[in-house]
Amino acid sequence: MNIGLVGCGSIGQFLLEKINEEKLFSDYRITSVLDDRESTSDKLLDLSRRYEFKIFQEIEAFLDAGMGIVVECANIKVAKEYACKIVEQKDLLLISIGALSDATLYKELHSIAKSKGTKVYLPSGAIGGLDIVKAANTTGGLEAVSLVTRKPADALSGKLLEKEMVIFEGPAKQAIQEFPQNANVAITLSLAGIGVDETRVKIIADPTISKNMHTIHATGEFGKLELTIENNPSPTNPKTSYLTGLSILSAIQSLEEQMVIG
Repeated sequence: MNIGLVGCGSIGQFLLEKINEEKLFSDYRITSVLDDRESTSDKLLDLSRRYEFKIFQEIEAFLDAGMGIVVECANIKVAKEYACKIVEQKDLLLISIGALSDATLYKELHSIAKSKGTKVYLPSGAIGGLDIVKAANTTGGLEAVSLVTRKPADALSGKLLEKEMVIFEGPAKQAIQEFPQNANVAITLSLAGIGVDETRVKIIADPTISKNMHTIHATGEFGKLELTIENNPSPTNPKTSYLTGLSILSAIQSLEEQMVIG
C-alpha cells in the first residue's frame, strides 16, 4: 500500500525512517508528501531524495498521486483545512486529533466518510487505556473521566520554576483551545469516552521531571480505572513522546491484518 503524508516534521520524518528506510512493513511505502511551507522547502527536497517520495504543494494533485491512505501529521490548523477533502477520496489516519474538538468538523467528517465509504483512524498517541474507556462507555455506564498531564516546566511555561504549577484545569474542549500542542491526548480520551465538555483535564508544569506523564482516572458501572504513563521523549523532538510515533506505526500495521487486538 502506498501512503501519503500531510506534513513532514519530526513525526513525518520518523515514519519515513521506519517505513521507507528501515522497511519495517514490507507491504507499505510512503510515496507522497504534501507540505506547502516555503520555510521547509529546501529541507523537504533533501528528505525526498533520501527517502524517495514525491513532493506536493496542492491537495488536489496530492490526492491524485495513487495512495491507499493519508496520514496527517502536521497540526490542528492543517487538519481542519484538509481533513474533509481527504476523506472524500481516501482513508485518513489523523494525528492532530485536537481538531475534532470542533463538533461541526467531527460531524462533517463522519458524514462524508459514511457517504463515501472511507474511514477515519484515530491512533491512541501518547496515552493508553482507551480500549477500557471505550468499552466502559458502550452502554452509557461511564460516569467520570479525567486526565492529569504533567510535563517538564520549560516545555510548558517557558519559565524557570522552583516547584510545580498548575497551568490549566478545566474541560478538554478548553484545554485544546489554550494548549493546542499539549492537549491532543485529552481530545482522544474524550472521543473514546464521555465527550470534550465532560472530560476534565489538569495540566501541570513540573521542574522536577524530564518526561511527559499522563494519568487517566475513570469511574462507572465497570468499576474504576487509574493508569499512569511515563513517556520517553522522541529522539528527534523532545517535546513529542516516542510512544506517539509508535502508536501511528501500530495503527498502520493493523490496517490490513486479519486479526486485530483491542
